[in-house]
Amino acid sequence: MPISTVTIVGAGYMGGGIAQVLAIAGFDVRLADVDVEAADRSLARLRQEARDFEDQGLFAPGSTALVEENISAGGTIEEAVADVDFIEEAVFERLDVKREVLGRISEHARPDAIIGTNTSTIPVKELESAVRNPERFLTVHFSNPAPFIPGVELVAGEATSPETVTSVKELLARSGNEGAQVADTPGMVLNRLQYVLMKEATAIVEEGVATADDVDTIVRSTFGFRLGFFGPFAIADQAGLDVYANCFVTFEDAFGERLATPAMLTEAVAEDRKGVKNGQGLLGDYDDATRDELIAYRNRAYAKMAQLLAELGPAPRPAPRAD
Repeated sequence: MPISTVTIVGAGYMGGGIAQVLAIAGFDVRLADVDVEAADRSLARLRQEARDFEDQGLFAPGSTALVEENISAGGTIEEAVADVDFIEEAVFERLDVKREVLGRISEHARPDAIIGTNTSTIPVKELESAVRNPERFLTVHFSNPAPFIPGVELVAGEATSPETVTSVKELLARSGNEGAQVADTPGMVLNRLQYVLMKEATAIVEEGVATADDVDTIVRSTFGFRLGFFGPFAIADQAGLDVYANCFVTFEDAFGERLATPAMLTEAVAEDRKGVKNGQGLLGDYDDATRDELIAYRNRAYAKMAQLLAELGPAPRPAPRAD
């Protein structure tokens, strides 16, 4: 079913950002919240934000008009979900709250309306029993700030129909977002990776290896510098899988099983797959033309990133803690 009308339940910054994205893409969007007045206040904020973002060049010309034309508010949750194609739940991350809200949504939505949850960590299987007709239910996880981060995690439950996933992927394509479908597991992919990085970063500080400030500097100016363009598998293919395997030996000797060489990497090197340098990597095979195009793209991308950072200057910094 093609989606044209949308209700966002949860009118905070996350829900409001999703509403802006979809409104600018031409969808008819309604905002709803447990407090009707909260949705009205959010609508006023979103309109002002759109003006500010357009004035700053962050939104394309004409975006403010689309936000003003395509987002509405007012009425209860039950009224807002009654006759739309897609409902996105964006209330705060607590299982009991999400289940209660999803139950209200599914009781009053059309039986064929698709229902998405913006959960960042809770598996679909813990939420779907709250939803009538769970074949139309899935996770559609935007990241904050939604107007500026394109990636969206999609998680189908055991009951979710393929048609439901297809319809949401089409919605995301229309709104300029990149959808990636992942398995139904706690934390999915985004937060599983993000929180593992945070855990290792805090361990480094606690062990006295580096200060928090120096850890942040290293992350943003080295491997984090690459992540806007390439994920970990693409970066490993470019660096050399044999190089990675050799480095893991050091980590395993120092840290044991926690940082042992991954089986996927060991198997790749045993099969003489070394990445871009011999044309056989974790992501696939690289012919000479693809390799040359990739390296040229990488060099342009990193140079542009360096120029952008120089143009923007350093991010605002908090005052040092007194203790």
